[in-house]
Amino acid sequence: MHVHEAITGRQSIRAFDQHKPVSDDIIESILHIAGRAPSGSNIQPWQVWVATGDKRREIAEACLARHQLGDEGQQEYNYYPVQWREPYIGRRRNTGWGLYGHLGIEKGDKQRMSEQHGRNYTFFDAPVSLFFTIDRDMELGSWMDYGMFLQSIMLAARGFGLETCPQAAFLKYHDTIMNMIAAPSEQMFVSAMSLGYADQNAAVNQYRTPRLEVGEFTTFL
Repeated sequence: MHVHEAITGRQSIRAFDQHKPVSDDIIESILHIAGRAPSGSNIQPWQVWVATGDKRREIAEACLARHQLGDEGQQEYNYYPVQWREPYIGRRRNTGWGLYGHLGIEKGDKQRMSEQHGRNYTFFDAPVSLFFTIDRDMELGSWMDYGMFLQSIMLAARGFGLETCPQAAFLKYHDTIMNMIAAPSEQMFVSAMSLGYADQNAAVNQYRTPRLEVGEFTTFL
């Protein structure tokens, strides 16, 4: 796969083939490749926790149960702006309603919206769930490094015929996850990611988000 195809063809997959497992060797190969991601002074601030089988199922059940009870949890950091404004709130709404519309979920149908959001906590049936942590004393530069590492995982996975879905939805249940993976208290939960083979027949995977044209975010001086 050419690098431009790996990048432009990547999307957040929301339906995986639960009957196709991913071997530990492939997972390790993906992480080995992603480990070449750049980081300031090569400090490599990432820690990865891989859950499959019973452990993945236990985490999914615990988080889904909290979601179904209406437990909003509490995030340790703000992933999104505290005060939304244009153009960002418009883009967010267009993405959300675009996905729901594609699935035939109408505005105001809170039950189906909740059910669709709850699919996050089953990892969209992916057989592998990845959890990412960072030492609490790291600064913003290391978080920028972390983003490059996560992107590297997503692109490397495509080279093995796999797809991913990065999931900030788990942030509000960080306490449950950190406890269940036995992560040390000096680390902070960053994000989760589902990994597996895409269900090519799932309607949800046919939805593609739009992107800005280069001229909309670039100034040539």
